[in-house]
Amino acid sequence: MVPEQFRIHETEHWLLNHRMDSALPGYLVLGAKGSEKELTELPREALVSLGPLLAASQQALMKMLRPKRVYFGRFGHTRGYSFHFHIIPIFDWLERQYLNSAEYRSPNRTGEERPLEEPDGADLTRFVSRAFCESQTPPPIEGPSVAHVIAELRAELQNEAL
Repeated sequence: MVPEQFRIHETEHWLLNHRMDSALPGYLVLGAKGSEKELTELPREALVSLGPLLAASQQALMKMLRPKRVYFGRFGHTRGYSFHFHIIPIFDWLERQYLNSAEYRSPNRTGEERPLEEPDGADLTRFVSRAFCESQTPPPIEGPSVAHVIAELRAELQNEAL
């Protein structure tokens, strides 16, 4: 169950919340309210409303936080959680932190480290997960706090016809 302080927007089939263990402002999770574990198990109405919810989430993040890009990932293999998407804003300052942290850079298949100026989505997603969600001492953030972002996203998405 997602505590109220992390909940942002709710529809008949979906709950949008800030990731509970994330220190990265704007790291969202859009989860099915049913017990489905796969996209193919979702009711048609849930599927029809999924695209507009993902788009509205991205639009709200772009408007409010102005990230360089927004990643969408379907992970959701954790017991006790239904089908869900992770929505991860990637900021210039976050990329700089990644580039300055050799701990998270990984070699490619040839054993050579990827060019520093070109981190890929998998690398940055791993960095966000390890540094901002799993670490007891996450890196500093630039911009508004998680609580501020949650409040602003609630207000922004409340006005959407989703």
